[in-house]
Amino acid sequence: MFAVFFVASLVTPCWALDDQDSDRLEALAGGVDRLHALLVLHDGRAVLEYVEAGSGLDRPANLKSLSKTVLALVAGIAIDNGVIEALDEPVLSLLGDRAPVRPTPGAERITLEHALSLQTGLASTSGRNYGRWVQSDNWVTHVLTRPMVAEPGKRMIYSTGSSHLTAAALVAASGRSVRDLARDWIGGPLEIRIPDWMTDPQGIHFGGNEMQLSPRALARIGELYRLGGRLDGQRVVSAEWIRESWTARGRSPWSGDEYGLGWFITRLAGERAYYGRGYGGQMLYVIPDLALTVVITSDSTPPSSGGRVLQQRNRLVTEIMRATRPTDQASVPAGPTRYND
Repeated sequence: MFAVFFVASLVTPCWALDDQDSDRLEALAGGVDRLHALLVLHDGRAVLEYVEAGSGLDRPANLKSLSKTVLALVAGIAIDNGVIEALDEPVLSLLGDRAPVRPTPGAERITLEHALSLQTGLASTSGRNYGRWVQSDNWVTHVLTRPMVAEPGKRMIYSTGSSHLTAAALVAASGRSVRDLARDWIGGPLEIRIPDWMTDPQGIHFGGNEMQLSPRALARIGELYRLGGRLDGQRVVSAEWIRESWTARGRSPWSGDEYGLGWFITRLAGERAYYGRGYGGQMLYVIPDLALTVVITSDSTPPSSGGRVLQQRNRLVTEIMRATRPTDQASVPAGPTRYND
């Protein structure tokens, strides 16, 4: 049982999404493994809404690691507001008495930028290490006492523990929960609902996993980034933070895509594209030069083939780009894409 909504009347004259295109995109979306919902915005207006399963477009879905993209936005606003002075502040200094008594040697060199870009140098808490981490008595201590396997800032090591350090630093610096910061700084200005989500044993909201937002709420965040930090006439985050977020620090060892602050950076159909990603196929894409924001939610229950999941969703978005590209750009060839992250 599924529903498809094609909003042809909302497409601007230079962008064509005719009945043939909509039928083709509908068929493509229907063939994407475990896809729940698809929402496509062009220049801020919905041009395609597709629901096959799950909670639909208006109710929250588990973002899994796409939560890292939202957390990075909270961190950016914290810097804009002076709650945190700068990206290069050491994490141990920000944590204060929340830091472990005996952190791994070298942890004093880890900055907030390293945590947000997944370049702390600490051994990962994700993958096979994830269960032991989330079952520990103190998640922050567990992360900061992991072995140092690289120099901080030298290479990307995918680890949700690194993102959780950002959440803990926000709590220590502000004296408030990450949930309350997100609701005040993002939920209020963007008029989106941010439900509560799980916390660690010390009461710190999970940094980088388990947030829940609706596809429409995610699209608002995508539009905020696409428009340089201002939405509906209101400045929510600085344009400088958007530039920082979309500036590559490292590169995924699996996909080859670059990574900034909570965002992957790639090329699709010859265009620069930025995306956040969560387990099972939770995706937020922003393609600024085509004025496109695309949200995909999916079944987040295991198992999930990471490479196939990303490959299918990138192909779907590539076809959306080609279908909605202005007619004078229709002949632009597709750029190289890697799919196996």
